Amino acid sequence: MTTSTSHKKISKVLVANRGEIAVRVIRAAADAGLASVAVYAEPDADAPFVRLADEAFALGGQTSAESYLVIDKILDAAAKSGADAIHPGYGFLSENAEFAQAVIDAGLIWIGPSPQSIRDLGDKVTARHIAARAKAPSVPGTSEPVKDADEILAFADEHGLPIAIKAAFGGGGRGMKVARTREEIPELFDSATREAVAAFGRGECFVERYL
Repeated sequence: MTTSTSHKKISKVLVANRGEIAVRVIRAAADAGLASVAVYAEPDADAPFVRLADEAFALGGQTSAESYLVIDKILDAAAKSGADAIHPGYGFLSENAEFAQAVIDAGLIWIGPSPQSIRDLGDKVTARHIAARAKAPSVPGTSEPVKDADEILAFADEHGLPIAIKAAFGGGGRGMKVARTREEIPELFDSATREAVAAFGRGECFVERYL
C-alpha cells in the first residue's frame, strides 16, 4: 500500500471485485477486525461474497463493463457506505492506474501498488521494455500490442510454436491463450481479445514465445 493516505487508520474496506477473491478479502478484513463492503452486478446479487460482507451495494448492470469496471460506480458505493479504503482484488480495475489515482484523490486508502507502479508494470508491454532496459532475461515477444492475427502468424513463423497470446493489461491468467498450431491462431486471438475486454475493459494483446 503506497499512498499519501496510508497513515490513516482503516475501519471499513470496500472490495471492488467479486467471487473467490472477494470472499478472501472479506474474510481477511474480518480477521483484522475491519468491516467489509461488497459491490455487485445484478447476476451476483445472491452470490456468497455478497452475503458474507457486512454491507453490500448494487452497482447495476448485467456485465462487468456495466458494473465492476465502472470507476464512478465503485467510488459512489464507497461514499455511500462510508468505507475508508478500497481493495481491488485481482483482475477488473486492479491494474488500472486511473482507478488507483481516483481512489486516492477521493481521500480513500488504496490497498495496492502506487498508480505509477501500475502504469509501469500493469501494462505488460511496458513491463517488457523495462525488463529489456534492465537487461533482464526474457523470452522473445512483440515490442508492441499486435494489430491482427497476421502479425501473430509472422511472429510464430520467426520464433516458432507454441506461443502465448496475452492481454496487455491483464492478470490472473485471464485473456491468455496458448497457440500450438498456426491454424488456431486467428480464433485464439479473437478469444483472447474478447476475454480481455470483458475482464479488463481493454482488448490489446501481445505475443510471447511459450515455454
